[in-house]
Amino acid sequence: MRVEIGLRVDMIGDVAGGVRIEGRAARKFRFHRSHLQRSASRPYPCSRRPSQLLRRETGAQLAKRRRYLAIGRDALEVALPRLSVIVVNFNAGARLARCVERLSLQTFKDFELLIVDNGSSDDSIDRARALQVPVVIDLVGANLGFAAANNRAAKRAKGEWLVFLNPDAYAEPEWLAELVAGAGRYPWADAFGSTQLNADDPSRIDGAGDVFHALGVAYRGCFGWPAKKLPPEGECFSPCAAAAMYRRATFEALGGFDERFFCYAEDVDLGFRLRLSGGRAVQLRGARVLHEGSGVAGRHSAFTVYHGHRNRIWTAYKNLPAELYLATLPLRLLTDLALVFRAVAGGYVGPYLKALADGYAAPRGIIDARREIQKARRASVGEIAAAIQWSPAKLARRAPDIRPIR
Repeated sequence: MRVEIGLRVDMIGDVAGGVRIEGRAARKFRFHRSHLQRSASRPYPCSRRPSQLLRRETGAQLAKRRRYLAIGRDALEVALPRLSVIVVNFNAGARLARCVERLSLQTFKDFELLIVDNGSSDDSIDRARALQVPVVIDLVGANLGFAAANNRAAKRAKGEWLVFLNPDAYAEPEWLAELVAGAGRYPWADAFGSTQLNADDPSRIDGAGDVFHALGVAYRGCFGWPAKKLPPEGECFSPCAAAAMYRRATFEALGGFDERFFCYAEDVDLGFRLRLSGGRAVQLRGARVLHEGSGVAGRHSAFTVYHGHRNRIWTAYKNLPAELYLATLPLRLLTDLALVFRAVAGGYVGPYLKALADGYAAPRGIIDARREIQKARRASVGEIAAAIQWSPAKLARRAPDIRPIR
């Protein structure tokens, strides 16, 4: 038997360079070669179909997670991390260092940390490096956007689970441990959301699961609510990717984040596609982070307004089944009109109107994506109708939509 591979790894304790394993020693080499292959013709991390990738990991498979590379007579142990924590940075300043420092204090240690820097011009990366925390830093040199940068890191990640964290989100010490415990309690779930508390006032909730409303608006449940009113653990429509965990095989099978979105609402779009495929997500009460929320871009900046509203239109168009899309179209158009008055009052009517124009004039790629998504849909129209929120009162209150585990 003869296996030849090339490994390129940046973290301390891993292997760099070319490794050749021959003969009897190769029996200890437990990677399947296809785990290391990625190409346009093979988009998944191995040769199995996506349906096979989504199967629950067995106890025996967990026990075999620590693998060995045998080189000649010497055996070099290489431990694959359980989690890959991914942070996308763009001029986050001191926030990034605070984010990284909080990650270094996690009680759960079996994770790697990857930072993708989208061409920052400030000293945020230097501040993070000064902490001397083990981290892989990818200096892109240009702003790829949140979606593309996360996808880029996901391709490089080695963990079984992908954990996405905003640079303005600061994890509590038990955050990763709570995510892992949740994955153990709900082995059928493919994604997990975190409780986000307001970084400036932790007695207030910043978000508890994303909600998609029939009016075509997505919002963070419990936004601004007192922390004592945090809902119990349960299923959510979509986790907020400011602090969320996705099963890697599922993330890859769904195609990751839609890079056309650039940033904002790409997590709701991914959560919608997960639900259309028959997958489920759980909002974890105990997995907590402090979140500034638009701490880098600004909550009502022209950039945030444009991408947020354009992308919510694309999310509805791509993912709503035809029956629901047509049934809710009048409601969504009325919502668009009502929001014009808010935009005028807020002084951002220009970027808002541009968002509407670009949103409804969907490019060819978005049109093709809708066709593919609906063709592959496994959830029924009734199941999707039941999963979205219909109450205007709950939208006005930013009420959570956490369903009991069934």
